[in-house]
Amino acid sequence: MSVFASLIEQLAALLQPLFHGSATAAAIVVFTMLIRLALHPLSRAAARGQKARTRLAPRVAELREKHGKDPERLQRAVMELHAKEKVSPLAGCLPSLAQAPAFILMYHLFSGGMMAGHSLFAAPLGGRWADALADGGVFGAAGLVYVALFAIVAGVATDTYRRTKGQMADVDGMGAGMGAGMGAGMAKVMPLLSFATLVTVAVVPLAAALYVVTSTAWTAAERAYLYRETSTV
Repeated sequence: MSVFASLIEQLAALLQPLFHGSATAAAIVVFTMLIRLALHPLSRAAARGQKARTRLAPRVAELREKHGKDPERLQRAVMELHAKEKVSPLAGCLPSLAQAPAFILMYHLFSGGMMAGHSLFAAPLGGRWADALADGGVFGAAGLVYVALFAIVAGVATDTYRRTKGQMADVDGMGAGMGAGMGAGMAKVMPLLSFATLVTVAVVPLAAALYVVTSTAWTAAERAYLYRETSTV
């Protein structure tokens, strides 16, 4: 974690002339973007996998019609099709899985004493939304910082919901190997997960919330770019 802390401190020093008291907050945003840039190849691989699964959806539908009464045979047939076409059902999870260690490390870092004395405008980076509510309320100086973050997250989540709902239209085909019921359940639940970030921002330290908001916004922009040819919105 000391490596992360050192990098953020160096970034904050470079950004000090531009952002003054919010330089550390700006450094967190830049640091997050650097992490996401490093993970971009995984996102591109996930996009290729998603497009391949979309392309195979009609063939999977045929297999489901043919083997619908034999779940085990259907599962084998779908797995064989994916293997033949070199399509991994788990490719779409890679970017999220790769981010998990970084988020856990950053959360512990931001929850420690490193954020003491640093703020984003009037909101301390080590504080939480509950602290802002206790110190001025929703529209207090610190509360307004969270209002802005919630607005950004809500806008990104709404866009992500619409896009994910369209891209999950073929989830029955993708989930045939796991069972039709699970596929249908995923199609209903997955689009709603985009709003979970609102809860995260509300409960973690502001520094960690900045990491989450920046990463979420990056994901939305990245998906819009990578899936621009197959968007069904």
